[in-house]
Amino acid sequence: MEINFLAVLVAALSSFVVGFVWYNPKVFGTIWMNEIGMTEEKAKQGNMAKIFGLTFVFAFMLAFFMQPLTIHQFSVMGLVGGDVAHAEPSYAAFMADYGDAFRSFKHGALHGLMAGLFIALPVVATNCLFEQKSFRYAAITSGYWIVVMTIMGAIICGWK
Repeated sequence: MEINFLAVLVAALSSFVVGFVWYNPKVFGTIWMNEIGMTEEKAKQGNMAKIFGLTFVFAFMLAFFMQPLTIHQFSVMGLVGGDVAHAEPSYAAFMADYGDAFRSFKHGALHGLMAGLFIALPVVATNCLFEQKSFRYAAITSGYWIVVMTIMGAIICGWK
């Protein structure tokens, strides 16, 4: 089971595409800015190279970790210690029979959605509670991550 770095790269970049749409002023951008007290002037003061550079690094990290969350064959590789060169012949037989089982965009989207609902939503919502952020902010922010993780899961799992 080799890592598909092109799929990871595309999945990471997908977060920018979703963000461009999601945080557009005609979608949720204006509401989001109002909820956090952001203005156009304040937004322009940010170091965009740093913001977008680190955003890409974090998106790449998330996309990279979506592989074991969405591709079941990674679990099988873990059972042999990660080094398939020293695996028993049963590993090769299993992969020959089931190497592409559940490797679809739809299946990856399902696991990405579950990761978004059961990882991103609780993390974002907990932070919002302690930071005393509004429900609207929590919904917009966690909704973004749920959509991103769904798309990332689809790309990572379906791209063979």
